[in-house]
Amino acid sequence: MNLRPRSRRAFLRGTLAGGAALGLGLGLRPGRLFAQELTGAPGPGPIGEYKVSLAQWSLHKRYFASGDPAKANLGFPKDTREEFGIEAVEFVNQFFKDKARDEAYLKDLKQRADDQGVECLLIMIDGEGSLSHENPEQRNQAVENHKKWVDAAKALGCHSIRVNTGNNYSATEVADAVDGCSALAEYAKSVGLNIICENHGGPSSDPDSLIALIKGVGMDNFGTLPDFGNFPSQGPREEHDYTIDIYDAIARLMPFAKGVSAKSFDFDDKGHEIFLDYPRIMKIVTDAGYNGYVGIEYEGGRLSEPEGILATKRLLESLSGATYEPKG
Repeated sequence: MNLRPRSRRAFLRGTLAGGAALGLGLGLRPGRLFAQELTGAPGPGPIGEYKVSLAQWSLHKRYFASGDPAKANLGFPKDTREEFGIEAVEFVNQFFKDKARDEAYLKDLKQRADDQGVECLLIMIDGEGSLSHENPEQRNQAVENHKKWVDAAKALGCHSIRVNTGNNYSATEVADAVDGCSALAEYAKSVGLNIICENHGGPSSDPDSLIALIKGVGMDNFGTLPDFGNFPSQGPREEHDYTIDIYDAIARLMPFAKGVSAKSFDFDDKGHEIFLDYPRIMKIVTDAGYNGYVGIEYEGGRLSEPEGILATKRLLESLSGATYEPKG
């Protein structure tokens, strides 16, 4: 792996994966870098039980159309509990972009969640710069931009923020990304939070590249948020003509997962997701030993947002504790 270190921090983090391969004691949690890779073709057996959360992007049309997304965001916990019967939320910073340092707003939002008995899990962060930018000043500025969201997540009682890692890295070159992500992960660790990376376009949607970054950083609080649908496609995204084996990709990302994003698009008359083999995916999730929340992220166009959310919820609830049988 050509890491081309540009700072002491980048050197130390960037060489971590190689050191781990040699069995050096570098303070990593056992099994993180040596975790047995799962298979994307799991055998029959029970699917574990899990709880369901709601990713706020599932309602992005509603909240953007409200005219005041920050005000609408205050109602997200209530909407989640009363409309969908879900008890945990995953925020998106786009709806309260200027509120990261607004203590009164965050206190109000947290209180509203508490009043509904709704747990705040994470904030998905967009638009705060590239953590892998080749220019050190811009990369460091992106780190600083994200810190306020770490603090906001802490105020809301979340366990993580989801970041976009930028486009300046690959499976063989991760030095700049390791430098930026390590700095942010170190800050988050100081307040007891995680930094998690979704497969969210660019190199992050290539398992080889994202895993190289995860291993390069090598910190317990730096992991993945596997999304079931965000993988490279040959054509328009809605055609779901994936260029890689997405089940293998999910399996490879799961050993580092601190959350799971249950992307959904459309359903048949029996309630099955048309484009994704949900029983297979949830067996992969189970085989990884994951028992945290599974976050609904509906992005379809045929069903309304509420209909899509409820269809996804019904499907996930039907699979929790069920028995998986491979097709064919």
